[in-house]
Amino acid sequence: MLVLDGSYGEGGGQILRTALSLSALGGQPVRITDIRAHRPQPGLKAQHLTAVRALAQITRAEVAGAELGSRDLIFRPREPRSGSYLFDVAEKTGSAGSVTLLAQALLPVLLRGTGPSALVLRGGTHVLWSPPAHYLLYVFLPALAELGAKVAMTIDRWGWYPRGGGEVRLEIAPAATLKGLDWRRPPEPSSLKAISAASRLPEHVGRRQAGRLKERLGEALPVELLQVSSLDPGSFVMVWEPRAGFAALGARGKPAEQVADEAADACLTFTERRAGVDRHLADQIALFLALAAGPSTISTEAVTSHLLTNVWVIEQFLGPTFQVRGNLGEKGEISCRGAK
Repeated sequence: MLVLDGSYGEGGGQILRTALSLSALGGQPVRITDIRAHRPQPGLKAQHLTAVRALAQITRAEVAGAELGSRDLIFRPREPRSGSYLFDVAEKTGSAGSVTLLAQALLPVLLRGTGPSALVLRGGTHVLWSPPAHYLLYVFLPALAELGAKVAMTIDRWGWYPRGGGEVRLEIAPAATLKGLDWRRPPEPSSLKAISAASRLPEHVGRRQAGRLKERLGEALPVELLQVSSLDPGSFVMVWEPRAGFAALGARGKPAEQVADEAADACLTFTERRAGVDRHLADQIALFLALAAGPSTISTEAVTSHLLTNVWVIEQFLGPTFQVRGNLGEKGEISCRGAK
């Protein structure tokens, strides 16, 4: 059994998700200790527990420690099974836990299945500390497609904090082989697109967000205005281009212009650094690069502790796989040898 220190590096839930994905893929039993030790509320929260139970169901795993608040988990997987699955992050606690982080834990396993799979995931679709559903739709899944993985996604309902209630559907085609890629060239600036969304808020909120995006990023920026239904009020903006996305969420007392400014600031920083992928895609795609049949090289706007921690977890299972060049917080380059 492989034993991993869940407090290593960034010490968050990504250690758990990546470790369980690789455990399921390789049939490698794993024990994770000190789970989320660096967080204000350590241990498994609803979204992490849902990921554990979901992968346990898909792989018929033996599990110990799968409880809310648990800081020690043992996971013994069997052969993964393709199929149709429904998982609800809010089933036990009413949480708006992230459906996107759950999806990213399940996709590596289901992509290696013997047949197609379908997922229905319920919970928070646009919540703090996780990629919003539109980031998966417009950035992450298109990036996966470039590697050779076909995943279709629809957003059926939006879910904001605190109650969630959102739902996404994913249709996953098996991908026996992924290909290595070179993502060092920055995307064309003219490829930028944006959305401004709000629900259960005055109509002017979405318009003000959109207007500020155009003011900051250019009047030619296409911005789609969305009025969506949800259990709770919320607002959201996202600007994206190939392999990069920049999002921000509204909050009580936060002006619409400030929401737009957060996304615009992130977009301008990325543009100035002339990188191939944004900082979030760099760590989210790392596992898939390691599984690809061939080498890859990408440049990222910033080397993050999240990326370095994820690389560490992957290499506990697969051995030396990556070279990361660049200082923390600065532009860097990641080389991956791919699968042997």
